[in-house]
Amino acid sequence: MPKTDAEQRKTNFFKDVHEVVKLIPPGRVTSYGAIAAYLGAKGSARMVGWALIASHAQHGIPAYRVVNRNGMLTGKQHFAHANAMQENLEKEGVEVKDDQVVDFAKRFWDPAKELL
Repeated sequence: MPKTDAEQRKTNFFKDVHEVVKLIPPGRVTSYGAIAAYLGAKGSARMVGWALIASHAQHGIPAYRVVNRNGMLTGKQHFAHANAMQENLEKEGVEVKDDQVVDFAKRFWDPAKELL
């Protein structure tokens, strides 16, 4: 059965999110909202989160580099274990304390500015 227009838009949005996340440099983080805004879907941060949950079945998408607008590791429950997100970030030199990225503003990667 062919996909509906809504299903096709959702599939394309998820693919677009995955492509942006692949571009986040090691040692940097971005937010769900920054990705949504870059993709022209401001206000769709939750949808970005859903796309990242779906990305766990694929390799090469560093979903652990996406945090909430305050630098909190709000998606950590969707990884293999509770500390996986933090461990991956720390391997890249990102300090995390109490589930929050230290020096978040310094580590923040804004696709709207970086991908011009």
